Amino acid sequence: MSQVIHQLGLLQIDSVNVLVPAHYQVMFARLGPYDRQALNKLIYSSGNFTEQWAHEASILPMETWPLLKHRMEAHRAHLWGFSEFMDQFPDYVHWVLEEVRLRGPLRGEHLAPPEGSPKRLPGSWYSNVGRAMLETHFGRGSLAVTNRGVNFSREFDLAQRVIPTQHLTCVVSKEDAQRELIRKAAVAYGIGTAADLADYFRMRPQDAKARIAELAEAREIEPVGVEGWRHPAYLHQTAKVPKSITASALLSPFDPVVWFRPRAERLFQFHYRIEIYTPAAKRKWGYYVLPYLDGERLVARVDLKADRVAKRLRVLAAHVEEGAEPIDFAPRLLNELHQVASWLGLETVEIARRGKLAPILRGL
Repeated sequence: MSQVIHQLGLLQIDSVNVLVPAHYQVMFARLGPYDRQALNKLIYSSGNFTEQWAHEASILPMETWPLLKHRMEAHRAHLWGFSEFMDQFPDYVHWVLEEVRLRGPLRGEHLAPPEGSPKRLPGSWYSNVGRAMLETHFGRGSLAVTNRGVNFSREFDLAQRVIPTQHLTCVVSKEDAQRELIRKAAVAYGIGTAADLADYFRMRPQDAKARIAELAEAREIEPVGVEGWRHPAYLHQTAKVPKSITASALLSPFDPVVWFRPRAERLFQFHYRIEIYTPAAKRKWGYYVLPYLDGERLVARVDLKADRVAKRLRVLAAHVEEGAEPIDFAPRLLNELHQVASWLGLETVEIARRGKLAPILRGL
């Protein structure tokens, strides 16, 4: 598991639990059934990994922390209007840090709001003011995530009590940090355009292009052309072409293979968007749709839901991609669905009738 995270550089976190939170599915796609509690222990108890804003909220190796310090120093509260809240209650900003210092790791519900403020912020997806303040200190690098609660809520402690001293005190220039982040992205992707590499750690395009040029000059990456791609690509010096690809994997919407939608379309001719926030009547594919990778092609997409009460994996829809032949992959996809169900402690797989692939899966 550790090797996978280091190879990818990070795991994006998303708390949507219709099937399973995203980072668990990313690991399953590469390892098959594994012990999720062992992954939790690795992330939050080994001292080798932490969380920070990287490609959105992410799990990453401890040694990446110094590479993100320049972002922490420039961090602004993600919640719209919260900067004004902090200006209005400056004592509360300091009080929250002091509470963590005195009481140890805290979650948002452990902190009362300041007198004269609402407990919740209008229009906020944060559960309360205390959590918003903890999250802001986390973004600034004063706090670090030390654990996750049963409802996936973050628990924060002082960064100096979570991040090893050699990483906490390590000083890396902004340019050196950006260069290393692009290097990590290039290693993870093997090949990618400037836009692909910039998106991996959510870097500004102009900064990414400067660092890419430096890595190309040092011959760590090589500018190459890819048939069908409009923009130049960059091949990392360690990238290898495999003799064969035998993948069979259901991909999280936040898997690096597909998280940058333009790259997924360029590589696989696979137009993808997650329709969670699309009104039900306007959804084309379904609420929580996972692409299915068979070999080197994305050949299907399935709308999945873990019905934990009934202990069944519900396949709400199954669609085949244009040009793909279900007879070539349907048995492997069905096997993958049964493996996911078993891994999640579900006893059966129930396949609905929506989508051209559904009756084929039902008939196997």
